[in-house]
Order: sequence, then structure tokens, then C-alpha cells
Amino acid sequence: MIKYVLLFVGSGLGGVLRFWLGGAAQAWWGRSFPVGTLAVNLSGCLAIGALSAVLSRPGPFRDEYRIFLLAGVLGGYTTFSAFGRETLALVQSGHWGRAGLYIVLSNAGALGAAWLGSLAAGRATPAP
Repeated sequence: MIKYVLLFVGSGLGGVLRFWLGGAAQAWWGRSFPVGTLAVNLSGCLAIGALSAVLSRPGPFRDEYRIFLLAGVLGGYTTFSAFGRETLALVQSGHWGRAGLYIVLSNAGALGAAWLGSLAAGRATPAP
């Protein structure tokens, strides 16, 4: 039962973080490009790459920590469903170039951020 409570609390925290960061980034950039969701997706992928690398090693990390951070906080934080909705809105409004740029930046950036997070965590925390 504790795993479900941790998942619930972590998801709520992730959702609040997503709402705050996405809104702040969008307010800073303006409404012409969905930079808020892009910032959340890229930072979420960076974080999940790093945390997955650290938490998958043998050590003092209990399953509850993994569930809370990876499935809970980061699951509530990342917004790839919003990516689909916003890309479709760009296409429907005739902004094909912006939609294509958003697709490329989101996907290539997410993969690159996950790789960098994993690489950074691997260098920062030596394996036992």
C-alpha cells in the first residue's frame, strides 16, 4: 500500500512542478511556440536519464524510492500527451514549420537529454 501512496504523492508533486515550470517558461517566451511543454519534456527526460542510471545500481536504493521518483514525480511531471495536442494545434492552424520544428526538438532533444543525464550520473556517481 505504501508504494501506491508514494506514487500518488509523487505524481501530485510532479504535476505541480510541471504546471509551474511550463507556465513560467511559456510566460517568458510567449505563446507563439509551446516552449513550456518543451522545457518540461526535455528537463524530465534529463532527470529520468540521470535518476534511472543512479537508482538502477545495486546499493541502498529501495523500490519505494524508484517508484516515488521515476513513476511518481517524473510521471506526473512530463507532458508528452500535451506534445501531441500542441503539435496537432500547430498543424491545424497552418504552422507546419513550427510543428515540424517542435517534433524534431522534442524527440531529438529528449533522447539527447536522457543520454546526457545518464552519462552525467555515471560520471558523478561511480559504480560500487
